[in-house]
Amino acid sequence: MKLLNKIEGNNILVIDIQEDNIDASNVREFREEIQKLIKNNNQVVFNMSQLKFVDSSGLGALISCLRDTNSRKGDFRLSNLSPSVMALFELMRMHRVFNIHDTVQSAVNSYS
Repeated sequence: MKLLNKIEGNNILVIDIQEDNIDASNVREFREEIQKLIKNNNQVVFNMSQLKFVDSSGLGALISCLRDTNSRKGDFRLSNLSPSVMALFELMRMHRVFNIHDTVQSAVNSYS
């Protein structure tokens, strides 16, 4: 699982997901890597620009990340969803659950 991370703005962790898919074949590795990265950060932005597909297990992993972050009084944002991934989020009504932005910068700025 390729994930790039950096700190932007006021201590906001930005994670670039460098994969085409988050699905049953890689969701366990995704969860493990993400948990290590977000455990000490309450403000997180996922850059999903390279993702082309997310299945139900991938959605479950993202919901788990949201719950974990919220339990620590934090939050995270999603950015740069491809049209196909956004269509899935809308179909599953996940666009009402997640805070979604068009760009990483917009997501980072939303913490201000």
